[in-house]
Amino acid sequence: MKLKHLLIGFSGFFVVVFSLLLFITILASDEQDGGFGNSQFGGATVSMEVLAHKPTVEKYAKEYGVSEYVNVLLAIMQVESGGTAKDVMQSSESLGLPPNSLDTESSIKQGVKYFSELLADSKRLEVDFDCVIQSYNYGGGFLDYVAHRDRKYSFELAQSFAKEHSGGVKVDYSNSIAVSMNGGWRYSYGNMFYVALVKQYLVTAQFDDETAQAIMNEALKYEGWKYVFGGSSPTTSFDCSGLVQWCYGKAGISLPRTAQAQYDATQHISLSEAKAGDLIFFHSTYNSGTYITHVGIYVGNNRMYHAGDPIGYTDLTSSYWQQHLAGAGRIKR
Repeated sequence: MKLKHLLIGFSGFFVVVFSLLLFITILASDEQDGGFGNSQFGGATVSMEVLAHKPTVEKYAKEYGVSEYVNVLLAIMQVESGGTAKDVMQSSESLGLPPNSLDTESSIKQGVKYFSELLADSKRLEVDFDCVIQSYNYGGGFLDYVAHRDRKYSFELAQSFAKEHSGGVKVDYSNSIAVSMNGGWRYSYGNMFYVALVKQYLVTAQFDDETAQAIMNEALKYEGWKYVFGGSSPTTSFDCSGLVQWCYGKAGISLPRTAQAQYDATQHISLSEAKAGDLIFFHSTYNSGTYITHVGIYVGNNRMYHAGDPIGYTDLTSSYWQQHLAGAGRIKR
């Protein structure tokens, strides 16, 4: 009997130890992955011109096994061409061709293929994901460069790489990101600000507040859908207040139907006080007979997610939204 108990006890102890070791192995594997996976990006605040190419990007992202990186690829396209050039992803040079040699679909196909190759190389070299973004601009040599220097992207490494390849030659660069970081210059090789340029168009999908997370998990299902006046469910698509009411309802929060009524139901705060999950209200965007005429979901960093046309993200610092801004509202829970 004692032997039987000992065997049972040992078996239980073995299972616990094995499970713990398995958990540690998985955790270590995740850490070594360097942040791979696009789950932290909930969307891309890109232009209508770029968004029009999303179906083609999705097509080739699926073909090359990088479907989870569609938002990153759209942000890259925004930086490369704004969605307006023929060689929309500026990928001709990755084939050794002169710039702008490819037509639009060929450009997207090659751009996605090239990105997938960089991604695979980065995993082999165990460097982080920002290196993939920068290498789309610099070329794969940057991955090797970082692999021999702590395996983690930094702006300083991007800058030193450009310095070496340009012979230290500097050029003026008036981009606002560059101006804020160094006064407005770069080395004349590629663009050492490329990671920051791309990431300005990416929006996080991870929120500290569980309710805000639940709201956005639902809202992101409808990104790219058309605006439908009076729409309030996935069967019809949505207008602005219909989208808000539906997504908050899925998170267990009951809101009235119209933008004005939603404004009346919230605690009014300034935009500077707003947190992810709060609502942003606008006045006089059209003649509706009420003061408040539009509403969106605040996601942080002066951006909102709303039922524009199409449904998606927008920058609140634009002159249009600033002109019509009424303020933010917090749900009274």
